[in-house]
Amino acid sequence: MTHLRQRMIEDMQLRGLSEKTQKIYVHAVQQLAEHYGKSPDKIGEEDIRQYFLYLKKIRQIAPSTIRVALGGIKFFYQKTLRRDLKTLDLVRPGQGKRLPVVLSTTEVRQILGHIRRLHYRVCLSTIYACGLRIQEGTHLRIEDIDSNRMLIHVRHTKGDKNRYVPLPQRILDILRRYWATHRHAVWLFPSRDRRGSIPETSTPISNRGVQRAFKAALLESQVKKEATVHTLRHSYATHLLEAGVSLRVIQAYLGHRSTSTTAIYTHLTRKNEALTVEAVNQTLEELWG
Repeated sequence: MTHLRQRMIEDMQLRGLSEKTQKIYVHAVQQLAEHYGKSPDKIGEEDIRQYFLYLKKIRQIAPSTIRVALGGIKFFYQKTLRRDLKTLDLVRPGQGKRLPVVLSTTEVRQILGHIRRLHYRVCLSTIYACGLRIQEGTHLRIEDIDSNRMLIHVRHTKGDKNRYVPLPQRILDILRRYWATHRHAVWLFPSRDRRGSIPETSTPISNRGVQRAFKAALLESQVKKEATVHTLRHSYATHLLEAGVSLRVIQAYLGHRSTSTTAIYTHLTRKNEALTVEAVNQTLEELWG
């Protein structure tokens, strides 16, 4: 590992960036260096300007990818090298945001009903019922379950900001029955060895395994949507909104920094769609008789 890369990683650690973000940012700077075939500290401002023009005009990559590249490169030059590059302030990746896929409650039941292995079904059910990210779900510890207050203490969160979410009674019952099948001292969802046994030194089940189980169940369920494990979180938020839970409360449950992030779910609720159609119908009725 080069000195510059090590310094950048340490700077990101000091800023509290997650390991996933660190890897993505380092990769973004590495791609810039490989594009010019030299160390990134030898790359000038005009080179960087031309690089982003190349990404936009020649490669035509998605705004989300440009956003990641900009974040990593900006961090490296502004925080690690202490260079104030005006070009980086000019780059605008564009919106490029699509509304997330949302499953109906029936579709959620269909998919979860096709999860074959118990540990994956329980984990994915918990992810949906508590609006968790996949990493938050797979890394749940026994101590995170507060059955007295009916809360789950969510750790391993994006931005390392822990939070509490409501624990539905049904999920508590399911978790208790599932834990009784393995009684691991630390993890709710411990990994298994090739024989299916759970050693005391077990780590949490892998995100990849959960993702594969979800994908297989989606295919078997014949739900015709481009859903992923994260879709369960979007669905949770939308279903809460449809049930009348306030946007502020949902924001806290999801761990969003801003209500503007949570507000996207207002565009996805059937109830809002129905109210809109009803208002339009009423207007036309008054207009046309």
